[in-house]
Amino acid sequence: MEPVSASASLLVTLLAWSVVLLVAHVLTQGMLATKELGTQWNAGPRDDNKQPASKLAGRAARASSNFRETYPAFVALAAGLLFTGETAGLGLTGAIVWFVGRIVYYPLYLAGVPYIRSVVWTGSMVGLGLMFLALAF
Repeated sequence: MEPVSASASLLVTLLAWSVVLLVAHVLTQGMLATKELGTQWNAGPRDDNKQPASKLAGRAARASSNFRETYPAFVALAAGLLFTGETAGLGLTGAIVWFVGRIVYYPLYLAGVPYIRSVVWTGSMVGLGLMFLALAF
């Protein structure tokens, strides 16, 4: 595989935008916590382990944690697909499903929407499964 073909792949674009999604999680969580606990808390060492009490800040923290649980798998599978040259087909479909699922999941979690959120999360896991299948078989 030539490097040009991998760099032209939508998979590389999804990988790059997934970093934007990660940063959005971190910034949203941090802004909501800072709004509630103050800038001194944010700038300090946080030795007291104080946590924000609002529902929205808690949801943002849990949604961010949930994202970071599956993100390493996405990155590893995307890298594997790029390394092997499998930048289309089932693997790419899985990457798109994971990415779109994670975008949809975030506002659902922040809004506290039950069940549908879980279905969307399951869909994103199916996306990882498709990426795995493209690599393994």
